[in-house]
Amino acid sequence: MTTDARSQRLIIVVSGPGGVGKGTIVDALVERDPRLWLSRSWTTRERRPTEREDAYVFTTPAEFERHEAEGGFLEWTEFLGNYYGTPRPQRLGDPDAPDIVLEIELDGAQQVKKQYPEAVLIFVLPPSREEQERRLRGRGDPGDKVLARLRKAELEEPIGVEQADHVVVNDELDRTLDEMLDIIDTERRRGRSERS
Repeated sequence: MTTDARSQRLIIVVSGPGGVGKGTIVDALVERDPRLWLSRSWTTRERRPTEREDAYVFTTPAEFERHEAEGGFLEWTEFLGNYYGTPRPQRLGDPDAPDIVLEIELDGAQQVKKQYPEAVLIFVLPPSREEQERRLRGRGDPGDKVLARLRKAELEEPIGVEQADHVVVNDELDRTLDEMLDIIDTERRRGRSERS
């Protein structure tokens, strides 16, 4: 696959700390823009009571490890004793396929950027640490996991902001979506102009 072929299809990486609202954002982006396709990540963690069945591909550690050994993941990581991975998208070099949206943690975003430097990294921040904690508790995370995610956010946010192509604060969903859709449209126009 050549770089020219890859550049005809956007890879949009939505990253940010836990509780920032990445899942809600990417679901709404795909609903509002039919030219986007969301790659569902795999995880070995248990599904939260408030979570939809298709929020992830929920799987066993053995099945995850088998898929990883077969080269089935674009990136993967381990956090809080669970695996998380992005399956390698089909038709990655097909310019007629929809643009890809990946919802992944910072470690995974860095792995994708190494493989595909032209991928667009949008790093999402919470409006405050207090609001991030409220969202984490509201989705049913246990107290120890909430604290672990907050500590991880403190460490990762400066790195994510520095490495991102775009930084968005998710304080109000509709405004966040409008900003991200504008970013995607700008990146699409940039891609067309570079190819012409």
